[in-house]
Amino acid sequence: MSADYLRLALDLARRGHGRTSPNPAVGAVLVKDGEIVGQGSHTWAGVKHAEIIAIEQAGERAKGATLYVSLEPCSHHGRTGPCADRIIEAGIAKVVAITEDPNPAVSGSGFGRLIEAGVAVQLDSALAHEAEELNLPFFHFMRTGLPLVTLKSAMTLDGKIAAPEDNSGWITSERARAHVQQVRHLHDAILTGIGTVLSDNCLLTDRSGLERSRPLLRIVLDSHLRLPLDSAMVQSCRGDVLAVCTSVASPARRKALEARGVEVFTADGEAGRTSLHKVVKLLAERKYLSLMIEAGSMVNWHALESGAADRILFYYAPKIMGGTQSLPVAGGLGRRRRIDAIQFKDLRIHPIPPDEFAVEAWFDRTVLAPRPDL
Repeated sequence: MSADYLRLALDLARRGHGRTSPNPAVGAVLVKDGEIVGQGSHTWAGVKHAEIIAIEQAGERAKGATLYVSLEPCSHHGRTGPCADRIIEAGIAKVVAITEDPNPAVSGSGFGRLIEAGVAVQLDSALAHEAEELNLPFFHFMRTGLPLVTLKSAMTLDGKIAAPEDNSGWITSERARAHVQQVRHLHDAILTGIGTVLSDNCLLTDRSGLERSRPLLRIVLDSHLRLPLDSAMVQSCRGDVLAVCTSVASPARRKALEARGVEVFTADGEAGRTSLHKVVKLLAERKYLSLMIEAGSMVNWHALESGAADRILFYYAPKIMGGTQSLPVAGGLGRRRRIDAIQFKDLRIHPIPPDEFAVEAWFDRTVLAPRPDL
């Protein structure tokens, strides 16, 4: 039965997807005498952690119960008090958790406090991989200090993302695009280049219709601040648009954008371009746990060549564009030798019936160290 309760804790944690950042999504189940007496899942708006919600639901029945939780209970003060203290106060006899908290401020200390108070603690790691996948950006951020960066693109089977002339219509199906919206919902920020904005007048919003813990931050790499004041992004800005420029950008353009609520950030990189690494560091300082890049051929190559991207998520449609003038997913100079190709690992295929699929893979940093872009 222990596995069933832990599985339920994971299911409860999933309810927090997109609703907990910068905190992890956590689920908790309280069981006494073979009966579930309390359960909870954390959301940022709800403030209370999953363990506290389960304890309050159980009331007096929490005493002597076993708590099944997807992540180690916290032991530090944040927006709420330590969950470990509330567990002890409630008289819970045993805590079974799937994973330790990767947060250096917590890792192991929550368990330690419980053990000191006489609470039995068990780490059941059978579902550890699934638990980490559920909170992938959080685990990545706690281990690296940086947001998880995903490069997403939609393309034909021959890797083309745009035609040389008319680009009306979509490459992928409505079903694939709906899947993308679900992925967007799981991210804290999204980034594109000014070329994409000028050609598509895109919004880059989360259209999943699901509740978020905070607005999706929309970022535009725009060296000379060409972002039109009447563009869809500027017109819809509610403090959720960031234009990234270089020091040569016009001060007048900066003031005009800022007057409309757009934040402007100067991030000089190589060859007069903006620096993706500086953008990623800024997001880390603001505790944005994840960034999704949806851009054109040149920005895509910049994300790959600079090592800013951690993984790719490429959507393939059953089409062939052909031609040397159609834009590939990654442009730029590219690599001149096959031996120097950027390599990936842990590849996974995500079927999108009836005829499409997405490829997810992680940048293999053991093969080629990322090139500095500072």
